[in-house]
Amino acid sequence: MSDLLAPEHVGALIIIAVATSGLIAAARRPNPDAWMKVLAVVLVVDEVSWWVYLLAGGVPGTVLAQSLPLQLCDTAIFIAAAALWTRHPLLVEITYFWGLAGTIQALLTPDLPQHFPSYPYFQYYIAHGGVVAAALLLVVGLRIHPRPWAVATVAGLTVAYAALIGAVDFAAGADYMYLRAKPPSPTLLDALGPWPWYIGAAALIGVALFAVLDAPFRWRRVGPSAEGRTEALR
Repeated sequence: MSDLLAPEHVGALIIIAVATSGLIAAARRPNPDAWMKVLAVVLVVDEVSWWVYLLAGGVPGTVLAQSLPLQLCDTAIFIAAAALWTRHPLLVEITYFWGLAGTIQALLTPDLPQHFPSYPYFQYYIAHGGVVAAALLLVVGLRIHPRPWAVATVAGLTVAYAALIGAVDFAAGADYMYLRAKPPSPTLLDALGPWPWYIGAAALIGVALFAVLDAPFRWRRVGPSAEGRTEALR
């Protein structure tokens, strides 16, 4: 049986899906502010605890310069926490697009050598599942929808961030965002060709996913204006 079909993986995905559905429903009830801030704190504590774990020697052979919180998912965790705390539109948009176009891939094809019930197992799924849950409860639950130029804005920020991380990879000999090599465990990058072609292919797929994720809201934004133009012509 493939590791991707292992009970510990499938079970984690089911729990995350059920918890996310509950959070979306709870976000539509009155006064969700308090527990949303608690969720934001949980995400930050979960992520910080991982770096404490690394510094304490939890993963032997860890090189600090190659283990900083610079992966896109790491940054998405802090942005998601800030979005939950503030509901700032740009933070919500980044959380939504990065969470559902990027972090969810890490859930479906995890780069996680440790297994249940280890600390890294729980930390990984809480962090990545928390970003996806935050994205959906903010956009679907609270209905903070992406604005007209959200896709272009977030795509531009993503390219800028990737360029910065590429410079860090070059200087530190690291592989943040898998810009120098694919992860050792099976991921969707394996279907995108060798280095460096998979980077360009992944970027194009990312923009396409952004557009797909924005489509329901784009139609809503266009719909009323189109109806208004039609009425004006009558």
